[in-house]
Amino acid sequence: MDVNTANQSTTDEQMMDILLVLDKEKKTISAVKGVDENGELQTVPPENNGEFLKFDRHGDFFSNFFSNMMNQLKNPTRFNFFKIPKLELPKIEPIIRDNFNNPTPENEAGIERYRVTPETVKQETKKEQQEPQSQQQPAKEAGATAQAPQQPDKSKYVIDPDKVDWEALKNFGLSKEQLEKAKALEPMLRGYKSPGAFTIAGNYNSAIMKLDARLSFRHDKDGNVVLAIHGIRQKPELERPFFGHEFSKEDKANLLETGNMGRIVNLKNYITGEMIPSFVSVDKVTNELVSMRASSVQIPDEIKGVKLNKEQKEALREGKGVFLENMISNRKNPFSATVQVNADKKSLEFIYSNAKQSQEQRQKQTEPDTLVTSDGVKIPKSISGIELSRQQQQDLVNDKTIFVAGLKDKRGVEYDAYIQVNHDKKKLGFYSDNPSFDRSAVKEITPAEKNRTQVAVNSEGKTNEATKKVKEPLAKGQDKPTEKQKTKQEKKEKQEQPDKPKQSRGRKR
Repeated sequence: MDVNTANQSTTDEQMMDILLVLDKEKKTISAVKGVDENGELQTVPPENNGEFLKFDRHGDFFSNFFSNMMNQLKNPTRFNFFKIPKLELPKIEPIIRDNFNNPTPENEAGIERYRVTPETVKQETKKEQQEPQSQQQPAKEAGATAQAPQQPDKSKYVIDPDKVDWEALKNFGLSKEQLEKAKALEPMLRGYKSPGAFTIAGNYNSAIMKLDARLSFRHDKDGNVVLAIHGIRQKPELERPFFGHEFSKEDKANLLETGNMGRIVNLKNYITGEMIPSFVSVDKVTNELVSMRASSVQIPDEIKGVKLNKEQKEALREGKGVFLENMISNRKNPFSATVQVNADKKSLEFIYSNAKQSQEQRQKQTEPDTLVTSDGVKIPKSISGIELSRQQQQDLVNDKTIFVAGLKDKRGVEYDAYIQVNHDKKKLGFYSDNPSFDRSAVKEITPAEKNRTQVAVNSEGKTNEATKKVKEPLAKGQDKPTEKQKTKQEKKEKQEQPDKPKQSRGRKR
């Protein structure tokens, strides 16, 4: 729900899609809930609103979920899937049912655009990746070029372009062509705000209005399409209640720092009296407070190549920020960022720069201080002064090998090592080469040949003929004194030699 507009709850419902499944063996139609650990599809009746999955139709999470689900299913060919706008569910479900029992060309044509297969998901994902920007920021998803006018596909819109009163927009100094040129028409028809602000001007008899604002289309109580104007504010209004919620000191700090409140609160719909669990965020262009039903968000199993664990998913559902490392962008570049629900974008967003530190701190508060393997080996937060990331610690818990550069031996000289839990010795094992994942074939060894002398001299107190006179720590890979060390040592030895007594010549008589 966005309680900034009277009927945004209806708009939120329009933005959601339901995944229906036709079970060809049981001859039933249900809503998808998930997949159990045995690869069996979990379903509920379509009318069971509280349990089935709902997807933001313009997010990229559906493609991730559907791909993962198809990979986990024991018998995917048994099912036919359909992605249906929630508000169209009562109309489309009977058509799917009738077509299964008595197929007709008319019914087949009516449901074909809702059918979902792995191939259609791949095609849609590829198409989205070729757009100017990802679905995380739908404001820049205009489907037309500057040279050609947009050709709207009404099936993917929340707002019917034919129901917009384009003449009425002229009263505000706006036109359809102007919205198209600014690449704002596409996201506005999809139910989002315009990507940027427009200057609104109007002359109302004795009053002249002029302000900068973001724009969106909404349905009024009679179903008519109206223009919503989101004026730019100097700062968010945090000192007064927001639909019954009083902002705490922490709420205000989070909203000002990251734009998201970081938790779920109950907001009151003053039209229905309903108390609705919601996320709250700040529109970073207008400083307007925006809310979204907590039930509207769907958390994927994977974000940009990083699989989420149970704790991370729960933190995201609660509105908390989760810092993820080594995600892969659409351009195949690794990046790290905090991920959090943003009510204004109606999806998860990536948070960078100064917000990262505070979000990491909040994430750590939801995680145990020390990770421990199943057999009791504690994973340290740092090794030899090198701090391990949370992902590296988790990898060690999961019996994976990590590589750490810049470790220091007892004499303070740097070296590199692969690290893996040694369950036999109940401690971490350090290796010069990446050990085999077959633990029986892994032998704990001393550092690489080039570092063997260095570690022996610096850490074990050993010497050999070449190094026995060297008093300084050996550098990385060093196995004999340098010319400078050799010259220095020879000079020192010469100074330490006692002076020879002068021979007496005897006394002349």
